[in-house]
This record gives sequence, structure tokens and C-alpha cells, in this order.
Amino acid sequence: MKALFAALLIAGVMHNAPALARTSSASPLIGRWTVDVSRLPMPPEARPKSATIAFADAGEGKWTTHVDIVDAGGGESHAVGTTALDGTAAPVQGSPEADTVALKSPAPNVLVMALAREGVPASTRVYAVAADGKSLVETAVYFGDNGLPIMRTHYFTRVR
Repeated sequence: MKALFAALLIAGVMHNAPALARTSSASPLIGRWTVDVSRLPMPPEARPKSATIAFADAGEGKWTTHVDIVDAGGGESHAVGTTALDGTAAPVQGSPEADTVALKSPAPNVLVMALAREGVPASTRVYAVAADGKSLVETAVYFGDNGLPIMRTHYFTRVR
């Protein structure tokens, strides 16, 4: 769950629904996305009921990312952060996985997110929007208890 939460969290962090409006010059990442919980790589009983991530342009080269998760038991998590797209670390509020994030967008449809908690790396996430602008794939990379890297893929659909 922590990995999914982080994955959802730092792709931008937004907190104003009107700010989600897309413009022709906006990155195709801007908007609200929901994960296809049926495709999550975990047992069905452990999957969250819902998970959404929203990215918004906060101006001056910064993005706001907002992540909302309703877990399998009905508990809710909300995380938000506003971060420059230059790789500079910035705080995250409300995430069980991370208290710091850094973002870079090497292409208009790609976002790379690095997450840390208390100065310790938590995960790296790469978000890529499909050419049709309707789907988003997240590749999450983190390390297991044995110190070996683990990669997970999560599939999102644009809500707006």
C-alpha cells in the first residue's frame, strides 16, 4: 500500500479541482487519473477500493500533486505537495511513504518522481501518458526488505 500511495502521490500534487483544467499548451500529464485497481499486482482482498492522482500546473515551473486513496478496509489517505520540475527536493504532506519529493519532466508526457522519508530513499516513479492522452502508466521502483530492487507497473485512466 505504501508503494501505491507514493506512486500516486508525487506525480505533481494538486489541490484545487478548477486548476485541473487542461489547455492546449499544458502537459498531457495535467489532470486527474484513477488507477485500475483490478490490475494492481497484489491479492484482490488487499487492493484499495480506489486510488486517484491529480497533477496541476502551480505556475512558475511548479506542479501540485494530490493523491487520494481509499484502502481495502475503507480508510482514507490524502497526500499533497507542490514541487518545482527542476529536481529540487520539496516537502510532501500526508503520505505514509514519503515526506520529500523531487520531480523532473524530461518530455511533455513523462514525469520522473523521486521520493524519500527522513532522508532515506523510498521509491522512484516514472509516469508516461499514452499518445491518445487517455491512459497513464506508472513504473514504480523501490527496494524490498532484502535490499533488492522491485519494479511494479500501475495503469491509470484519465478522469478529466
